[in-house]
Amino acid sequence: MTPDFVAIGHVTVDRTPKGSAPGGSAYYAAHTAHRLGLEVGLLTSRGPDFPATALPPDVAVVDIPAPHTTTFEIGKGATGRSLRLRSRASDLDAEHLPPEWRSVPLVLLCPVANEVDPLLARVFPDGAVAVAAQGWLRKRSAKGAITPERWEAAFEVLPHVQALVVSAEDIAPFEAEALEWFQHVPVGAITRGRAGATLFVNGEPYHVAPDPATEVSGIGAGDVFATTLLIEYQRQADPWEAAAAAACAAAAAVEAPGAAGLPDRETLEMRLAAYRRRRGG
Repeated sequence: MTPDFVAIGHVTVDRTPKGSAPGGSAYYAAHTAHRLGLEVGLLTSRGPDFPATALPPDVAVVDIPAPHTTTFEIGKGATGRSLRLRSRASDLDAEHLPPEWRSVPLVLLCPVANEVDPLLARVFPDGAVAVAAQGWLRKRSAKGAITPERWEAAFEVLPHVQALVVSAEDIAPFEAEALEWFQHVPVGAITRGRAGATLFVNGEPYHVAPDPATEVSGIGAGDVFATTLLIEYQRQADPWEAAAAAACAAAAAVEAPGAAGLPDRETLEMRLAAYRRRRGG
């Protein structure tokens, strides 16, 4: 089976003050695409400590074995969320990709701990490749603390990418430099939490208003945004409509923990219609 959508990155175990839960950009991407009706493939690496039933059973998983799943300790720091990396699974390279997956129409490269080989952006000649780059914007410091790092491989990856999504938090120390990245991709976005997002179309910025939500957990919202942006942009070829749908999907996601709030196609369309009415469109 050749999937409609493939996510590449580590699933994780996220430890929070409320307990441990499955997570990771690839986890949220796979769930989002599945809920929107796509056939989903996932290239990841995890250990036996990852919950066996955390992914939908019909997601096709290529699993690179590892002694431990990538595990983050998530807390609150002086300037926002704090992260510590407690364990890390195996690297993901082009050789791990099934040959038939090279012809998939939609691909999201979504590293969380610099585990995705940048060369993977080049191996999908007929696919639309998007990047959620947060895992290439992090370094592990003393005692596992995660701090921002410049994306050294950006210009190796961007010529092969249709869409780029980063968070304002990830690029805060070097936002001026990061803005240059969006001059090299057709579509991009900086997610800004409750403030919405900045959409870039051929390098020009546009504000994306947030969809109102009662937040229960913001973990994974940016990954949901990136996945929905890619799917809807490929579906409609309209970046503004795709960004509106992404804002609505991300808002739905924060209203429940984990993947529980992710909308299906019908729910997303209803939420998007209400969003348009409020925006006068």
